[in-house]
Amino acid sequence: MSNGVLPSYLSMAKANPPTNRAPWYKNTAPTYAGIFLWFVFWSQAPSGGGGAPGGTLAQGVGVALLGLVIAALLCHFLFYLVPGMLGMKTGLPLYVVGSSTYGTQGGFLMPGFLMGVLQFGWLGVNAYFASLALAPLFGGSAIAQQILAVLWAILAAFVGLKGIQYVAKVATFLPLIPIAILLILLVKTIGGLGDFDAATFVAAGIAPEAVGATGLSFLGVIALSITFVVGFFATAGAAGVDFGTNSVDAKDVQMGGLFGIALATIVSAGAALLIAAGAFGATGTYAVNPADPGFMGTVMGSAGAGKTMALLLAVAAFPPACFSSFIAANSFKTTLPKVNPFVSVGIGTAVSVVLAVTGWAGQAGAVFTVIGASFGPICGAMMVDYLLAGKKWAGPRKGWNQAGWISWAVGFIVGIAPLVGLANIPAAPLVAFIVGAVIYFVLAKAGLQPPVVAMPSLEPKAAGELDKAPAAVKAQVTQEMLDGPEKK
Repeated sequence: MSNGVLPSYLSMAKANPPTNRAPWYKNTAPTYAGIFLWFVFWSQAPSGGGGAPGGTLAQGVGVALLGLVIAALLCHFLFYLVPGMLGMKTGLPLYVVGSSTYGTQGGFLMPGFLMGVLQFGWLGVNAYFASLALAPLFGGSAIAQQILAVLWAILAAFVGLKGIQYVAKVATFLPLIPIAILLILLVKTIGGLGDFDAATFVAAGIAPEAVGATGLSFLGVIALSITFVVGFFATAGAAGVDFGTNSVDAKDVQMGGLFGIALATIVSAGAALLIAAGAFGATGTYAVNPADPGFMGTVMGSAGAGKTMALLLAVAAFPPACFSSFIAANSFKTTLPKVNPFVSVGIGTAVSVVLAVTGWAGQAGAVFTVIGASFGPICGAMMVDYLLAGKKWAGPRKGWNQAGWISWAVGFIVGIAPLVGLANIPAAPLVAFIVGAVIYFVLAKAGLQPPVVAMPSLEPKAAGELDKAPAAVKAQVTQEMLDGPEKK
């Protein structure tokens, strides 16, 4: 503890100075775009991560694209924008900013530690799908895939823990691989779009034993799109705080999200939708995973070409696996400073391996539901906290912020309900966000927020850094940086 009130992770916190920041097109946009170019995301667009016949294409290409656009805009405006603004205005990372919504003691676990834990879930997902793409090169057996998954997770965890700076340099160019593959597949299949029929597509996706199965309704498609996209993005939305610390001003936060999140989502997942629909229109072959080696081989007219494309997509997926490990390691180093990172990350990696080897990580819909349920209410509560504080960071709140924890618990239950069979809630990640926001507002107004604790060490540092900044940067950032936490 520091000053008898602040834990060391808060008393030692340092804001990223304005002199270290850069325009949106140099950091936020390309980094977020790289997340959405990960083939595990866009390959799920036609199915929505679920097993409904026809997936998101059940009502046609137009409705599928509409659902995608709605989901992309929700990600930007609801899940990213406020965290991004908080990061820009304070220059502080998520685990520090979260101490307002969850308290100086509660913030130790939420959202920082939870972010680290869930990153190992993403590592398991990455290892599973990468090994699935690589397995055909090694005979395609289940044993080969499991061995590849183990090696992939371990190597990514090691690099993420020790050498992320080298991976970051390579990752600058690797996103070009999925872009090129999507363009090639789109060119090959675009001619079949005119012959695509949604009803026929749904019928083709109904298994012989699934008597009476039907495709989703209009609202069902929209809800599935929101569930799939928002669930995938939820952790990255909260991480917008960390992205925001590198933004110069509010315009950079907005533009970084509009291009790196909304546009990247629409382009990558939209291309996957068009590819699946065009391929069916041209060949009549039902497929809802455009990244499948067999599908790509059929489109290209060569099984070898499909395997090569799968290999390239797997290579391009390695940096995201390392980044997940890196974020988890940083979280554990902060929240568990006395535990050797190799031990904490090693335990997390073992969990990732279990998820990948058992195939649990391959249940994309379930994974997205868990992520959305976990971080949906966090983003909702943070947004309300920000607005109640006058569109700025309120500062760390003493102890445990009951408003934050209760709103998260209820929101999580709502978000996870469809997965565990409690209730069939459409667009559960979005509903979890709304529930978290509403309950936080009610409890905050009821007086369940503890008092704010001042962080005096931040103010002179922020002012000193501003003195060194260019005039143009000063004009945009001065007020936000000097506002600091509220003093009560």
